Amino acid sequence: MSIEVKVPAVGESITSGLLSVWHKKDGESVASGEILFTLETDKVSTEVNATESGTLRIQVPEGEEVKIGQVVATIEASGAEAQAASKKALKPKKEEKPAVVEPPQAPAPAPAAEAPTPVAASDDARTTRKKLSPLRRKIATQLVAAQHTAAILTTFNECDMGAVMQLRKDMQDDFQKRHGIKLGFMSFFIKATVDALKAVSAVNSRLDGDDLITANYYDIGVAVGTERGLIVPVVRDCDQKSFAEIEQALADYAAKARDGKIGLDDLQGGVFTISNGGIYGSLMSTPILNPPQSGILGMHKIQERPIAVKGQVVVRPMMYLALSYDHRVVDGKEAVTFLVRVKDCIENPMRLLLGT
Repeated sequence: MSIEVKVPAVGESITSGLLSVWHKKDGESVASGEILFTLETDKVSTEVNATESGTLRIQVPEGEEVKIGQVVATIEASGAEAQAASKKALKPKKEEKPAVVEPPQAPAPAPAAEAPTPVAASDDARTTRKKLSPLRRKIATQLVAAQHTAAILTTFNECDMGAVMQLRKDMQDDFQKRHGIKLGFMSFFIKATVDALKAVSAVNSRLDGDDLITANYYDIGVAVGTERGLIVPVVRDCDQKSFAEIEQALADYAAKARDGKIGLDDLQGGVFTISNGGIYGSLMSTPILNPPQSGILGMHKIQERPIAVKGQVVVRPMMYLALSYDHRVVDGKEAVTFLVRVKDCIENPMRLLLGT
């Protein structure tokens, strides 16, 4: 008996995906519950498990785009009788192949000889062609749509990271002992962003047709680079979470991203996004909006630079900040006020810890 292996439904709006990897080979035995293949869509990566034990017969190779509900393989029952019947059914085909197919091929070797031309070999050696993954196509579409639909403008500032770095150093050991996780910079920036969103609600708004919708909650998306492309998991209710809870949520998302376990629910509902190009060495950038949001904060590399402090030139660990915003929703004054508020929170981090 054969059981069909179909592409499962992974979301209401998803109709197809990329069969990126077969974790089992054709003809290999599989047990119920074992991972068969990975399906990549424009939103998530899903591992599909075997529902029965038996022998896998692959019908669609990896790298092909498949539709939801499509049969991509079968699993032949693993009982002794089923295996014997399967071998018996396959054996005549193997015996007939050389008898029927080989004679017509023998006098026609020309196609094989003509195939490898010098030009084709040279081109193949110099370039590689492959289809874009559904996620990469989705990213490309969203980025272009953001540029075409929103009036994107970017304002810049810089902040002195010295106070945060010192506070983090002083608290790190105790923080780890109490919470079992490291205190990073991102939790400070998430808290600073929440503070700024409360002060400048326009940045926490978005257009919906002719309506302006302002969110009264603070679900912050954090851009994460993965092998599949950029994803933006959302940390929920950041105004109600402690630093430790935010750091734990970030660590959980990082682990899920590495394992390809990010789900649709993890990526939906954010009101604002933070992107940290500094981890890759970026000194300054103009981040692109994550529609339908009206603002995105770009963090950058911490770099020691000479600055003037009270009439004296001193060297301080500085970071450039960039806020890209939808000028249809946010005025320039509001954008600058927002970014200055983030700067003030980072340069005076005790106000974040004390909630003042």
